[in-house]
Amino acid sequence: MPSWNSRGLRGSVLEEALNITNEKYRQEKLALVQKIPTPITPMEIDRERHHITLAYFEQKSTVDYIGNVQGVPVCFDAKECATDTFPLQNIHEHQMNYMREFEEQNGVAFLIIYFSKAEEYYYVPFRDVLTFWIRAKNGGRKSFRREELNQDYQISFSNQIYIHYLETLSKDLAVRK
Repeated sequence: MPSWNSRGLRGSVLEEALNITNEKYRQEKLALVQKIPTPITPMEIDRERHHITLAYFEQKSTVDYIGNVQGVPVCFDAKECATDTFPLQNIHEHQMNYMREFEEQNGVAFLIIYFSKAEEYYYVPFRDVLTFWIRAKNGGRKSFRREELNQDYQISFSNQIYIHYLETLSKDLAVRK
């Protein structure tokens, strides 16, 4: 079983920003998107600090967020990358399968990736992730570069909404029609 440790907290700043964004979307009645908690079984607890110091994942997670944007079902995973190259090993096969099945049910699946070195956020549609995934499975590179992403899907900043991904979702929906 995989162990929970500090490595699992790498995306916590990104996820907190997305949680704030999603709360703003909810308040504005633009979307209802929730963080899906990963079930864990605590093994060791620091009773003085009330912290879990060792835990195991109970099951494989699907994606980080699921919700509805004005009648459109969405699911996405939040990923952070310290360089300009995103390793595909950061996406698990069960997540790819879940996103594929979600899209087969007429939902929209995507990643939100924060490239911290460039300080840029990208909306990456599942179809693009799948292209990179298949390339790797066929012996190609096991990663993709930030420059390979659709630059129209770079997520803009707003004073009101920190990671305003609904604009890029709208662009994606227009392409799908």
